[in-house]
Amino acid sequence: MVTQNVYVMTTKKQQIGYIPTGGFMTKRISRRKQRQVERETDYIVNHKFTMKRVSPITENQKRLFESYDDGKNIAAIGSAGTGKTYVSLYLALQEVMNTEQYDQIIIVRSAVQSRDQGFMPGSLNEKMGYYETPYIDIVNDLFGRADAYNIMKQKNMIKFMSTSFVRGLTFDNSIIILDEVQNCNFGEIDTVMTRVGESSKIIFCGDVKQDDLKSSKNRLDFSGLADFMRIIGKIPSFDIIEFQTEDIVRSGVVREYIIAKEKELMAA
Repeated sequence: MVTQNVYVMTTKKQQIGYIPTGGFMTKRISRRKQRQVERETDYIVNHKFTMKRVSPITENQKRLFESYDDGKNIAAIGSAGTGKTYVSLYLALQEVMNTEQYDQIIIVRSAVQSRDQGFMPGSLNEKMGYYETPYIDIVNDLFGRADAYNIMKQKNMIKFMSTSFVRGLTFDNSIIILDEVQNCNFGEIDTVMTRVGESSKIIFCGDVKQDDLKSSKNRLDFSGLADFMRIIGKIPSFDIIEFQTEDIVRSGVVREYIIAKEKELMAA
């Protein structure tokens, strides 16, 4: 039997007024099924703040959903345009909004690239602001409004930071997303990995084919992703999901271009 309920969430992290409408099943269900049920529930904030529902399009996106529902830490690695970051942020937003377990999403990116930003104006933090733009776009798209990211950031539900500033911190009750992980050296990856605190999970997103460190002027700068993948491959709490060109969903022309590029470079 399913009982419909309408109620207002009033916890400290729900101060922007969530009004979920959905059902509660009387018998115990698995964690994965519970997450699926939660995703079928519409969440409304002040009747004007609704996150759209996202479903997996490809098999590897489906694996990402399932691994997340199973409570796994995840390494989503593979071709550009496959929705790795988009889906990861969507799942993290749902959990932060809908459960008491997680208070915030921590989005982390490497500052190594900023060494080549000498002609960009502003401080390191201002330069890193350019790298925050993709996540602003994703959140605003999910909610269908231009101020969604700023609202969630003001409520401390989302934080964005550089790998340069995570040392010494501990992220409890958090979902951590280390994006563009291929641009991190092993020390950076290791530092972020060891920041995971109690009741937290972490997702790594990246593409080995987009390693910007290959062009670094510092010969000691090289990606630590390969070493990291070997390590987490031995950790039961991690799932590694490798996205392929057939998972590209950004657009048809992007898919065609990446397939042609990879064939051409392999033949060269």
